[in-house]
Amino acid sequence: MKIHHIRNATMIIETGGHVILVDPMLGAKGTAGPPFTLFRFKPKRNPIVDLPENSQPVLDKVTHCLITHKHPDHIDKVAEAFLKKKDIPVTCSVLDEALFKKKGLNIVQTVDYWKHDNFLGGKIEGIPARHGYGYVAKPMGNVMGFYLEFPNEPSLYLSSDTIYTDDVDKVLKDYKPDISVVASGTAQLDFFQPLLMRVEDIIKFTKTAPGKVIANHLEAVNHCPTKRLDLKARFNKEGLSDKTFIPEDGDIILF
Repeated sequence: MKIHHIRNATMIIETGGHVILVDPMLGAKGTAGPPFTLFRFKPKRNPIVDLPENSQPVLDKVTHCLITHKHPDHIDKVAEAFLKKKDIPVTCSVLDEALFKKKGLNIVQTVDYWKHDNFLGGKIEGIPARHGYGYVAKPMGNVMGFYLEFPNEPSLYLSSDTIYTDDVDKVLKDYKPDISVVASGTAQLDFFQPLLMRVEDIIKFTKTAPGKVIANHLEAVNHCPTKRLDLKARFNKEGLSDKTFIPEDGDIILF
Protein backbone atom coordinates (compact mmCIF):
# COMPACT_ATOMS: atom_id res chain seq x y z
CA MET A 1 0.00 0.00 0.00
CA LYS A 2 1.17 3.48 -0.88
CA ILE A 3 -0.30 6.55 0.84
CA HIS A 4 0.22 10.01 -0.63
CA HIS A 5 -0.41 12.80 1.87
CA ILE A 6 -1.58 15.73 -0.24
CA ARG A 7 -2.76 18.46 2.17
CA ASN A 8 -4.98 18.70 5.25
CA ALA A 9 -7.16 15.54 5.19
CA THR A 10 -6.65 14.97 1.47
CA MET A 11 -4.77 11.75 0.77
CA ILE A 12 -4.51 9.22 -1.99
CA ILE A 13 -4.35 5.49 -1.29
CA GLU A 14 -2.86 3.20 -3.93
CA THR A 15 -3.79 -0.43 -3.44
CA GLY A 16 -4.36 -3.36 -5.78
CA GLY A 17 -4.57 -1.24 -8.90
CA HIS A 18 -6.99 1.23 -7.32
CA VAL A 19 -6.07 4.87 -6.70
CA ILE A 20 -8.45 6.21 -4.04
CA LEU A 21 -8.73 9.94 -3.43
CA VAL A 22 -9.87 10.77 0.12
CA ASP A 23 -11.50 14.06 1.18
CA PRO A 24 -10.32 16.20 -1.73
CA MET A 25 -9.64 19.88 -1.07
CA LEU A 26 -7.91 20.67 -4.36
CA GLY A 27 -8.19 24.44 -4.78
CA ALA A 28 -5.28 26.85 -4.80
CA LYS A 29 -4.31 28.71 -1.67
CA GLY A 30 -7.18 30.88 -0.42
CA THR A 31 -9.84 29.53 -2.82
CA ALA A 32 -11.78 26.94 -0.77
CA GLY A 33 -13.46 29.36 1.59
CA PRO A 34 -13.24 32.25 4.04
CA PRO A 35 -11.42 32.05 7.39
CA PHE A 36 -12.95 29.60 9.85
CA THR A 37 -11.95 31.96 12.69
CA LEU A 38 -11.62 35.74 12.79
CA PHE A 39 -10.51 36.36 16.37
CA ARG A 40 -9.09 33.25 18.03
CA PHE A 41 -6.60 32.64 15.22
CA LYS A 42 -5.30 34.91 12.48
CA PRO A 43 -7.95 35.26 9.74
CA LYS A 44 -6.71 33.82 6.46
CA ARG A 45 -8.70 32.48 3.55
CA ASN A 46 -8.50 28.71 3.31
CA PRO A 47 -6.56 26.71 2.46
CA ILE A 48 -3.60 28.66 3.80
CA VAL A 49 -1.06 26.70 1.71
CA ASP A 50 -0.98 25.60 -1.92
CA LEU A 51 -1.14 22.03 -3.15
CA PRO A 52 2.27 20.35 -3.25
CA GLU A 53 3.93 20.45 -6.64
CA ASN A 54 4.02 16.65 -6.95
CA SER A 55 0.27 16.16 -6.49
CA GLN A 56 -0.96 16.44 -10.07
CA PRO A 57 0.57 13.24 -11.50
CA VAL A 58 -1.10 11.06 -8.87
CA LEU A 59 -4.36 13.03 -9.09
CA ASP A 60 -4.36 12.19 -12.79
CA LYS A 61 -4.39 8.49 -11.87
CA VAL A 62 -7.34 8.61 -9.45
CA THR A 63 -9.90 5.83 -10.01
CA HIS A 64 -12.23 6.35 -7.04
CA CYS A 65 -13.08 8.90 -4.34
CA LEU A 66 -14.01 8.46 -0.69
CA ILE A 67 -15.60 11.38 1.20
CA THR A 68 -16.08 11.46 4.99
CA HIS A 69 -18.26 14.58 5.20
CA LYS A 70 -19.35 17.73 3.42
CA HIS A 71 -17.20 20.47 4.98
CA PRO A 72 -15.27 22.60 2.44
CA ASP A 73 -11.88 21.59 3.83
CA HIS A 74 -12.80 18.00 2.87
CA ILE A 75 -14.44 18.65 -0.48
CA ASP A 76 -14.22 22.08 -2.10
CA LYS A 77 -15.58 23.50 -5.34
CA VAL A 78 -12.43 22.65 -7.30
CA ALA A 79 -12.67 19.05 -6.10
CA GLU A 80 -16.32 18.87 -7.11
CA ALA A 81 -15.43 20.09 -10.60
CA PHE A 82 -12.54 17.61 -10.81
CA LEU A 83 -14.75 14.68 -9.80
CA LYS A 84 -17.51 15.66 -12.22
CA LYS A 85 -15.21 16.32 -15.16
CA LYS A 86 -13.53 12.93 -14.82
CA ASP A 87 -16.75 11.19 -13.70
CA ILE A 88 -14.90 9.65 -10.78
CA PRO A 89 -16.98 7.06 -8.86
CA VAL A 90 -17.61 8.29 -5.30
CA THR A 91 -18.32 6.44 -2.06
CA CYS A 92 -19.75 8.42 0.86
CA SER A 93 -21.94 8.24 3.96
CA VAL A 94 -25.57 7.35 3.33
CA LEU A 95 -26.39 10.60 5.16
CA ASP A 96 -24.55 12.68 2.52
CA GLU A 97 -25.81 10.86 -0.57
CA ALA A 98 -28.63 13.28 -1.46
CA LEU A 99 -26.43 16.37 -1.10
CA PHE A 100 -23.59 15.02 -3.22
CA LYS A 101 -25.93 13.72 -5.90
CA LYS A 102 -27.52 17.17 -6.04
CA LYS A 103 -24.06 18.58 -6.68
CA GLY A 104 -23.72 16.21 -9.64
CA LEU A 105 -21.21 13.76 -8.18
CA ASN A 106 -21.21 10.15 -9.37
CA ILE A 107 -22.25 8.43 -6.15
CA VAL A 108 -21.87 4.70 -6.75
CA GLN A 109 -21.93 3.46 -3.15
CA THR A 110 -23.09 4.64 0.26
CA VAL A 111 -21.94 3.37 3.63
CA ASP A 112 -23.81 3.23 6.94
CA TYR A 113 -22.46 3.18 10.49
CA TRP A 114 -21.24 -0.23 11.70
CA LYS A 115 -22.28 -1.92 8.48
CA HIS A 116 -19.87 -3.91 6.29
CA ASP A 117 -19.92 -3.66 2.52
CA ASN A 118 -17.74 -4.78 -0.36
CA PHE A 119 -15.39 -2.10 -1.62
CA LEU A 120 -13.00 -2.31 -4.57
CA GLY A 121 -12.18 -5.94 -3.97
CA GLY A 122 -12.00 -5.47 -0.21
CA LYS A 123 -14.26 -4.37 2.63
CA ILE A 124 -15.47 -1.04 4.02
CA GLU A 125 -17.32 -0.18 7.21
CA GLY A 126 -18.68 3.16 8.38
CA ILE A 127 -17.46 4.28 11.81
CA PRO A 128 -19.24 7.00 13.84
CA ALA A 129 -17.27 10.21 14.32
CA ARG A 130 -18.09 13.13 16.63
CA HIS A 131 -16.90 16.45 15.21
CA GLY A 132 -16.21 18.36 18.42
CA TYR A 133 -16.37 18.43 22.20
CA GLY A 134 -19.70 19.35 23.77
CA TYR A 135 -22.39 21.39 22.04
CA VAL A 136 -20.39 22.33 18.93
CA ALA A 137 -20.57 18.77 17.56
CA LYS A 138 -24.27 19.20 16.74
CA PRO A 139 -23.97 22.12 14.27
CA MET A 140 -20.88 20.47 12.75
CA GLY A 141 -23.22 17.79 11.39
CA ASN A 142 -22.68 14.15 10.56
CA VAL A 143 -19.22 12.76 9.90
CA MET A 144 -18.17 9.21 9.07
CA GLY A 145 -14.89 7.45 9.58
CA PHE A 146 -14.05 4.39 7.51
CA TYR A 147 -12.43 1.06 8.32
CA LEU A 148 -10.90 -0.48 5.19
CA GLU A 149 -9.54 -3.94 4.46
CA PHE A 150 -7.96 -5.04 1.18
CA PRO A 151 -6.50 -8.45 0.31
CA ASN A 152 -2.84 -8.85 1.27
CA GLU A 153 -2.66 -5.24 2.47
CA PRO A 154 -2.57 -3.62 5.92
CA SER A 155 -5.96 -2.66 7.34
CA LEU A 156 -6.64 1.07 7.49
CA TYR A 157 -8.77 3.17 9.85
CA LEU A 158 -9.60 6.67 8.62
CA SER A 159 -11.01 8.16 11.81
CA SER A 160 -11.93 11.46 10.07
CA ASP A 161 -12.83 14.67 11.93
CA THR A 162 -13.55 13.37 15.40
CA ILE A 163 -12.75 13.61 19.06
CA TYR A 164 -11.83 10.50 21.05
CA THR A 165 -15.04 8.55 21.66
CA ASP A 166 -16.07 5.07 22.76
CA ASP A 167 -16.56 4.25 19.07
CA VAL A 168 -13.02 5.31 18.21
CA ASP A 169 -11.74 3.31 21.18
CA LYS A 170 -13.69 0.24 20.04
CA VAL A 171 -12.18 0.29 16.55
CA LEU A 172 -8.64 0.72 17.82
CA LYS A 173 -8.96 -2.08 20.41
CA ASP A 174 -11.29 -4.57 18.71
CA TYR A 175 -10.52 -4.13 15.00
CA LYS A 176 -6.78 -3.63 15.59
CA PRO A 177 -6.07 -1.62 12.42
CA ASP A 178 -2.55 -1.83 11.03
CA ILE A 179 -2.68 1.87 10.10
CA SER A 180 -4.79 4.55 11.78
CA VAL A 181 -5.18 8.13 10.59
CA VAL A 182 -5.97 10.84 13.14
CA ALA A 183 -6.99 14.45 12.39
CA SER A 184 -4.53 16.29 14.61
CA GLY A 185 -4.92 20.04 14.04
CA THR A 186 -7.09 20.59 17.15
CA ALA A 187 -9.36 22.83 15.05
CA GLN A 188 -11.36 25.42 16.94
CA LEU A 189 -13.83 28.12 15.98
CA ASP A 190 -13.96 31.57 17.61
CA PHE A 191 -16.34 30.11 20.18
CA PHE A 192 -16.97 26.71 21.77
CA GLN A 193 -14.62 23.83 22.48
CA PRO A 194 -12.30 22.26 19.85
CA LEU A 195 -13.71 20.43 16.83
CA LEU A 196 -10.91 17.84 16.78
CA MET A 197 -8.93 15.96 19.39
CA ARG A 198 -6.90 17.96 21.86
CA VAL A 199 -3.25 16.91 21.98
CA GLU A 200 -3.85 14.74 25.06
CA ASP A 201 -6.45 12.77 23.13
CA ILE A 202 -4.17 12.50 20.10
CA ILE A 203 -1.63 10.91 22.43
CA LYS A 204 -4.30 8.60 23.84
CA PHE A 205 -5.34 7.61 20.31
CA THR A 206 -1.73 6.92 19.35
CA LYS A 207 -0.98 4.88 22.46
CA THR A 208 -4.17 2.83 22.00
CA ALA A 209 -3.64 2.21 18.28
CA PRO A 210 -1.97 -1.20 17.83
CA GLY A 211 -0.21 -0.28 14.57
CA LYS A 212 1.18 2.76 12.84
CA VAL A 213 -0.46 6.18 13.15
CA ILE A 214 -0.56 8.96 10.57
CA ALA A 215 -1.29 12.45 11.91
CA ASN A 216 -2.89 14.74 9.33
CA HIS A 217 -5.18 17.82 9.16
CA LEU A 218 -2.19 20.01 10.08
CA GLU A 219 -1.09 23.51 9.00
CA ALA A 220 -3.48 23.82 6.05
CA VAL A 221 -6.53 25.68 7.39
CA ASN A 222 -6.54 28.73 9.61
CA HIS A 223 -8.45 27.29 12.58
CA CYS A 224 -5.95 24.48 13.32
CA PRO A 225 -3.32 25.71 15.81
CA THR A 226 -1.37 22.47 16.36
CA LYS A 227 1.99 22.52 14.56
CA ARG A 228 3.88 19.56 13.18
CA LEU A 229 7.06 20.33 15.13
CA ASP A 230 5.18 20.61 18.43
CA LEU A 231 3.35 17.34 17.82
CA LYS A 232 6.59 15.63 16.83
CA ALA A 233 8.20 16.83 20.06
CA ARG A 234 5.30 15.47 22.08
CA PHE A 235 5.45 12.11 20.29
CA ASN A 236 9.17 12.00 21.07
CA LYS A 237 8.53 12.78 24.73
CA GLU A 238 5.92 10.00 24.95
CA GLY A 239 8.15 7.46 23.22
CA LEU A 240 5.82 7.23 20.22
CA SER A 241 8.14 8.33 17.42
CA ASP A 242 8.67 4.85 16.01
CA LYS A 243 4.96 4.26 15.38
CA THR A 244 3.97 7.70 14.06
CA PHE A 245 4.15 9.62 10.82
CA ILE A 246 3.57 13.38 10.58
CA PRO A 247 3.84 13.82 6.81
CA GLU A 248 4.68 17.06 5.08
CA ASP A 249 2.41 17.98 2.18
CA GLY A 250 3.44 15.85 -0.78
CA ASP A 251 5.04 13.07 1.28
CA ILE A 252 4.56 9.41 0.32
CA ILE A 253 4.41 6.61 2.89
CA LEU A 254 4.92 2.98 1.88
CA PHE A 255 3.50 0.08 3.88
